[in-house]
Amino acid sequence: MSDWSKVTRPIPVPNEWTKPFWDAAKRNSLELQRCQSCGHFQHPPYATCVQCMGIDLKFEAVRGAGTIYAYTIMYHTGDKRFASVVPYASIVVELDDAPGALLAGNLLESNYTEAKVGRRVEVIFEKLNDDITLPQFRLAV
Repeated sequence: MSDWSKVTRPIPVPNEWTKPFWDAAKRNSLELQRCQSCGHFQHPPYATCVQCMGIDLKFEAVRGAGTIYAYTIMYHTGDKRFASVVPYASIVVELDDAPGALLAGNLLESNYTEAKVGRRVEVIFEKLNDDITLPQFRLAV
């Protein structure tokens, strides 16, 4: 199991579209952008709905439960800050409450070999600093 506590992560820089997502994560809440016209959830956030081109978009809380949609095992890293944690599983999750919206993260608290398409996962929040908390995932209990 990889120990991420010693890794200095690159820090995301929120912009006008992503700030509500990061503000929610800081509160240990997962909120995704949803079109009020057609109901489509999307991530990452955009200025318009990718389904109907609507502009009435709001962030709504979703439970962090879902399934692994895709994964890759990182055996090598282009960024030396991650060298101490390879190998690790980088996963893409489809959330139960937001079909079609895919969220990327790492599989924490498990061996990387546990990552399999269709496995149930739940969100956990990893505080990187006072401003940014990163949604990550662990196997559902």
